Amino acid sequence: MPELPGVYRMYGASGDVIYVGKAKKLANRLRSYFAAVSPSPKTRALVAAIRRIEYTVTPSESDALILEQSLIKEHQPRYNILLRDDKSYPLILVTDEEFPRILCHRGERKIRGRYYGPYPDASAVRESLEILRGIFPVRQCSSSEFSHRSRPCIRHQMGRCPGPCVFPRECGEEYRRNVERTEMFLKGRLSELLDTLTAEMIRHSDSCAFEQAARCRDMIASLRKVQERQTMEGGARGSLDAVTVSLCFGQAAVNVIFFRDDRILGSRNYFLRCGEESPGEIVRIFLEQYYLREPPFGIPGEILLRPDACPGEDFQAVLSGAAGQEIAVSCPSRGPRAKLLEMGRVNADEALKSRMKSSMLQQERIEDLESLLGIPRGSVRRMECFDVSHTFGERTVASCVVFGRGGPETSLYRLFNITGVTPGDDFAAMHQALERRFLKAEDDTHFPDILFVDGGPGQLSQAEEIVTRARERFPGWQPLVIGVAKGEGRKPGLETLRFGFTRREVDARPDSPAFLLVLHIRDESHRFAITSHRRQRSARRVVSRLEQIPGVGQRKRQELLNRFGGLREITGAGRDEIAKVPGIGPKLAQVIYDWLHNTGPEAPNVPGRDRTGDGVPGYGGGK
Repeated sequence: MPELPGVYRMYGASGDVIYVGKAKKLANRLRSYFAAVSPSPKTRALVAAIRRIEYTVTPSESDALILEQSLIKEHQPRYNILLRDDKSYPLILVTDEEFPRILCHRGERKIRGRYYGPYPDASAVRESLEILRGIFPVRQCSSSEFSHRSRPCIRHQMGRCPGPCVFPRECGEEYRRNVERTEMFLKGRLSELLDTLTAEMIRHSDSCAFEQAARCRDMIASLRKVQERQTMEGGARGSLDAVTVSLCFGQAAVNVIFFRDDRILGSRNYFLRCGEESPGEIVRIFLEQYYLREPPFGIPGEILLRPDACPGEDFQAVLSGAAGQEIAVSCPSRGPRAKLLEMGRVNADEALKSRMKSSMLQQERIEDLESLLGIPRGSVRRMECFDVSHTFGERTVASCVVFGRGGPETSLYRLFNITGVTPGDDFAAMHQALERRFLKAEDDTHFPDILFVDGGPGQLSQAEEIVTRARERFPGWQPLVIGVAKGEGRKPGLETLRFGFTRREVDARPDSPAFLLVLHIRDESHRFAITSHRRQRSARRVVSRLEQIPGVGQRKRQELLNRFGGLREITGAGRDEIAKVPGIGPKLAQVIYDWLHNTGPEAPNVPGRDRTGDGVPGYGGGK
């Protein structure tokens, strides 16, 4: 290997990248992995898994850092410490409307308007918006509700909305000023806003408009309180991040407090899985991954670190070179910056304690379940649960949720749209979902160790049949099949657990960790199924039955509505009356009549008859 800066990639037996690293001198760094005695078990395990090594020489150590982070992001190597943060950052949206709304927003910026942020904490954003709405009242209702309201809402009566839905002319100017002042606050122009309100208060006072002057006075007092909460004690200035780390049993929590434009935006916790790395190494890895991936709050001019977690003197130059701008790294031991780090340490400790308790609780439940079922400890790695949801046979779906030893794995959830079965036949729907899940798989790599089905003996028998057929293809798959049947009166806590193939019932205390885990899995499958079903059902019901009739386009639908007035009247009309509509002859009139009355060869293949005339076949609900 050359004694030059660069990046090396280690490959495993399967050909995947298992580790990516950088070095100032590649030869020296790689030689250290193959020392006679390795002090780290993680390093020994890594070296044992290496099958080949490739490297790329770079012009400088900074270039190596950038390339390393790019490769880590691309390959996600198992032996690298990976920064995990799967939540999107909240934004504040001021909509582009005549009377704008101001609301918290996540995700893509699809709604037209002005976006402010991002912010680290959604709860703090909502709290701040509530405070701002109390100071500068604006509407919160949706556009549909706003356009159809005929009298003011309760928020108007409470003085928290000017009521532009009912009094557009009277409150137009006041509403515009409230939106402008809110945006001044969001842009950080608080001092300018306070000066404007102070001048307005004096002007109202001079003209003897004491009520308006008092309102300005109250706004100023409220804004002063918000300013006090956002300003760091000691009058620090500038843009900085305070980074602290907490370690415990191979887990690390990194807390970052964001300080921008002389005020604290909030804080955020990030979690990393590590080995025997020191706090300084963890912080260095975090800073490299976080600040070289377009951080949402930008790169600050200064990063505060605790003295026991400083990554080294040369790290500042490397990070600044890779980021393309000067970044000061300091380790204060006293003053307001040290207090900020102490606050971050407390937050990191508490976040890690909470995460560890949650992980330990999940581990306790898994071990108790293994003990209850009489299987070896550690043998359960994956559990799946199936449930069926429908409304009188309409839009039947089946859910499959996946749980591992760490809890629910939502990215592996699956949803099956059930077709070709008798509406309301839960057994056939369960059979189809299980068949598509296990009999169409190419291998049993991702098959569960425990298969739960929500239901009684009927659903359990379907699972037994599918598992028996799947074992013929995959003899090595030997899962436990368990049915979770509801108890007397369908009351929670009275469920019965039945083993498949033996029908042996499992007795468990309702408050035992194992029983609570099973209920959690069952409830999650039920939630996922019914949520998906309701979403599809709602989407179906917003479509008129007229839009589904073959041969009837937009113009002919409009002619039908102009002639009869509505769907109910069209359904009650005869074939001859429908044929008189311009553009619709006797043949198409017959098709329309058969479709709306579920008769004839052109009728939709749906169960029952739509008696409501609102386009929900087989569903007896109202309009």
